[in-house]
Amino acid sequence: MEFRPSLEALVCPFCGHSEQPSKSQAIKTSATTLKTTQERTAIQERDYQTFATQNTQMAMLSSTALEVQCGSCQANITFEPPQTAGDCPFCGTSIVAEPHEAHPLMMPESLLPFRIGKKDCHASIQKWLGSRWFAPSSLKQLAQPEQLQGVYIPFWTYDAQTHSNYRGERGDHYTVTKTRTVTNSAGKQEQEEYEETRTRWRNASGQVSRFFDDVLVPGVSDSVKPERLQQLAPWPLEKLVPYQAKYFAGFKVQRYQVDVKQGLGLAKGIMDDQICQDVKRDIGGDEQRVHSANTAHSQITFKHILLPIWISAYQYGGQQFQVVVNAQTGEVLGDRPYSKTKIALAVLGGALLLGIIIIAIAASA
Repeated sequence: MEFRPSLEALVCPFCGHSEQPSKSQAIKTSATTLKTTQERTAIQERDYQTFATQNTQMAMLSSTALEVQCGSCQANITFEPPQTAGDCPFCGTSIVAEPHEAHPLMMPESLLPFRIGKKDCHASIQKWLGSRWFAPSSLKQLAQPEQLQGVYIPFWTYDAQTHSNYRGERGDHYTVTKTRTVTNSAGKQEQEEYEETRTRWRNASGQVSRFFDDVLVPGVSDSVKPERLQQLAPWPLEKLVPYQAKYFAGFKVQRYQVDVKQGLGLAKGIMDDQICQDVKRDIGGDEQRVHSANTAHSQITFKHILLPIWISAYQYGGQQFQVVVNAQTGEVLGDRPYSKTKIALAVLGGALLLGIIIIAIAASA
């Protein structure tokens, strides 16, 4: 059976029989507080300190999952029979390696099921391609539905309480009246007064605190650009459901390349950007200089989750291009080639139009 996004159910492709994946109705809890009072699926945060001091249990995504590595981009792709590896969803290369039993990994706690089906995804991509200026006309034919592949991408989420001690400077603007010599409309020099803005700086120090909830970090580094995955946000994480292999049926899964420890380092970088803004707000004034901010992180928890994308990788003009779609929101991002012919015709057309305007102006003069 395969998961059908339009029905939110598992469907047999041969007889049409469908059934709903089972869902738990418990409430998600974190290290400090309930996430919400609304009914949600049971998603449990993992304590990072416990993880760091104990061996983490590894397992396979399912008892029948197979795994294969793309010989071109080196992505490790897991899939569920009877589906086959086929072409690599990330680079479009035909995979010739023999699949083997999937290697154990840290099991995901939860996932977002596919909400947008292949048909709607294809329509969104065609609309996106049609709005690209100077895209080759044949590009729409290249991005056919059969090239679309549904893939679950691994992510980490992190919660943390932070306390930061900072040192910096506060700048307050003030104005002074000055005099300068100018030439008036009659060509004579005269004196005029003007206001000059200056900044008075003074030392500042203090503390800021913030609790970070579900800082999202992609678990891949090569197959899809992490910054592109960040741009696909926001993701409706409130709709996460506990992981079940049934949701995996009919789709592929990318094995994580960034482990939980590396992910925490990236998450702290994201937190630092927000903490810097908090420090500047706390310093106040018209300008701020932040010299140092020493941050202590506590109550760190994390989750391993899978988020759904549709992806199309294709070759054009000897180059590789990739388009990805958020399979929950329909957001489309990607690479696109430029048609040299269309660009040349546009330049030529602009030059001809400019020539006609010049001739028209000269004739009327």
